[in-house]
Amino acid sequence: MNNQKFSFLYDYSEGAHPKILEALSMTNLVQQNGYGEDNYCEEAKYLIKKAINNDQVDVHFVSGGTQANYIVISSALKPYESVISASTGHIHVHETGAVEAKGHKINAIETTDGKITPEQIEKVLIFHTDEHMVRPKMVYISNSTEIGTVYTKSELKKLHLYCKEKGLYLFMDGARLGSALMSPESDLSITDLPELTDAFYIGGTKNGALIGEAIVLCNDNLKNRFRYYIKQNGALLAKGRILGIQFKTLFTDNLFFDNAKHANDMAFKVAEAVKDLEYDFLGEPSSNQIFPILPNHVIDELSKLYQFYVWSKVDEDRSSIRIVTSWATPESEVDSFIADLIRINKQGRL
Repeated sequence: MNNQKFSFLYDYSEGAHPKILEALSMTNLVQQNGYGEDNYCEEAKYLIKKAINNDQVDVHFVSGGTQANYIVISSALKPYESVISASTGHIHVHETGAVEAKGHKINAIETTDGKITPEQIEKVLIFHTDEHMVRPKMVYISNSTEIGTVYTKSELKKLHLYCKEKGLYLFMDGARLGSALMSPESDLSITDLPELTDAFYIGGTKNGALIGEAIVLCNDNLKNRFRYYIKQNGALLAKGRILGIQFKTLFTDNLFFDNAKHANDMAFKVAEAVKDLEYDFLGEPSSNQIFPILPNHVIDELSKLYQFYVWSKVDEDRSSIRIVTSWATPESEVDSFIADLIRINKQGRL
């Protein structure tokens, strides 16, 4: 294992933050009710509602992002209704058709930055004219997006107002919400989300938890009997306490936000080194996912030392790679990556 290459593949390569492991261990023999009706889940819900400054929302815990996405979407839509997503959206690309397996078409929109605008939604609505076609009813967005970009408060406000005018639900995938909110490119606060979305979820899996996402339902129309949907989809854990303990810990002493800030800081440190070498990016680095464009020979040499995704071919000589940092990424590994990148770059230009 000591010879294993350090991984920049994911932000869930590590287990869990030590404070979470400690909390799980300390409460291990305390008897509690099952199915999320334990004291820890109640305490976690209270802390989340306090953090978002809204006690009118409903909070539910599930184990993963795919579960959160297809349960929220399928519970909100009638059988003939569809969901609008960016073509890069997780529900469209990386969830094995989970939403469509539930019978709901995804109307995919091509974007340049992974974000959706009202103008793009308008085109979908104009195209879908009558009962011979699906009826778009929800807009799905990710923050941060699948290509690392983040929504500003102004962008989210415009989306929310447009969706409200058109009778559409706005649902935010928050698998990397912590990273998005802690981005210097973002002026959004977590307290804005209940006012600007109908539903969102707070990602724990990619921000220091072992497993777990916290679904937050803001629109009263989405709340009724939601636990039935969770149970029917195999997501109502008998030992729901495991999720409650983790989110209670994440929302104590700012841990959720501190974890995300560290992940961002490590990515930005790599990004600065890439910029110093005068290489480009697919998009401006905004969160803990960055996409440098490097010469193929540099990528080949780096891949002998580190794990990362080769994301896309840019031209015959260059490709983009995806570097993802996490709450646990050691700065020493980032420094080593930068040093190797500088060395390989220098050798390639001699």
